[in-house]
Amino acid sequence: MRVLFVCLGNICRSPTAEGIVRARLRAAGLESVVELDSCGTGPWHVGEAPDARAQQAAAQRGIDLSALRGRQLQDADFMRFDYLLAMDHSNLSVLESRRPAASEAHVGLLMDFAGEPGEQVPDPYYEGGFDRVYDMIERAADGLVVELQDQLQDRLQHQSPQRPETHR
Repeated sequence: MRVLFVCLGNICRSPTAEGIVRARLRAAGLESVVELDSCGTGPWHVGEAPDARAQQAAAQRGIDLSALRGRQLQDADFMRFDYLLAMDHSNLSVLESRRPAASEAHVGLLMDFAGEPGEQVPDPYYEGGFDRVYDMIERAADGLVVELQDQLQDRLQHQSPQRPETHR
């Protein structure tokens, strides 16, 4: 399973989501079977570390974002990832407009996994609110991990070979 978190610049919301979900997957013993990444729809922060305020909000809760680096959404992401999860409607629109017809990826909003369909994670870059953003993403992360566990279980059940019947 592969999940891509998408925001505008890839220095606040999407790396925070990547860090939180990675920690949740580690706790569930699934870190090695689910690949995570994050990106921005814009090119402004390619190669940069997450915003210091996002790193601080995460570090206060035991999550280290310092190794992450910004990158921009690529067309290949639609074929590589199973889930492309946007932080807001604007970035979701970009995903929907760029999605190739052949892509089978789930494209949607992250907050849908918090049981809050249509809810957006606000961009804290100018207005602040990094702790609020962290809390929102945490709620969605829990629901997303449950979804991923269910999907992985379904895949295992469909891939496991049938035991041959023994005739006695």
